[in-house]
Amino acid sequence: MDIFDMLPGADPVEPEAPICSRKGCRAHATTQLLWNNPKIHTAERRKIWLACTDHAHWLEDYLKSRSLWKETLPLSSKDSA
Repeated sequence: MDIFDMLPGADPVEPEAPICSRKGCRAHATTQLLWNNPKIHTAERRKIWLACTDHAHWLEDYLKSRSLWKETLPLSSKDSA
């Protein structure tokens, strides 16, 4: 909360729902795909792509074909907060 939230008529800003990382997709994300590029990231580093139900398999295949995929997990409400 900031001082502008206290002004009359100020609407609190609600966090946006996470969306799919697939280019052009605006669907709500349900899955997180953890990956890293061993050429530029340390072994323990994990980058995250979010995916909707329709694109989770496609994005996982994309990462696997490039040897970047590490793990696929469901996206829980605490992950998107």
